[in-house]
Amino acid sequence: MQHDPMDPNFDDEALEPDGWVWVRGVDYVAGWRSAVDAATELKGAMDEVGIDTAKVMSAPSTTSDGSGVLRLSLPVEAALALANAAREEALRWRKAGA
Repeated sequence: MQHDPMDPNFDDEALEPDGWVWVRGVDYVAGWRSAVDAATELKGAMDEVGIDTAKVMSAPSTTSDGSGVLRLSLPVEAALALANAAREEALRWRKAGA
């Protein structure tokens, strides 16, 4: 059974074959490390624009091919603030002609 990627049961570890079958020669650690680094970057960016990250949770992982994946759980307020910050930045770039 596949679960919605935005499953509200964030801590549940559903049985997903691609999540537990490892392939010899695939560098899963590098993918996991990139997901950890992405979480750090995202939290830092959110902090810089004044978004409260106290209740933001992230879970770094990898796909079956070793690519990093970051699962996020964040309060609605933080999600809306992040969306607003992204829109403001996109508008600023458009105005600058970038």
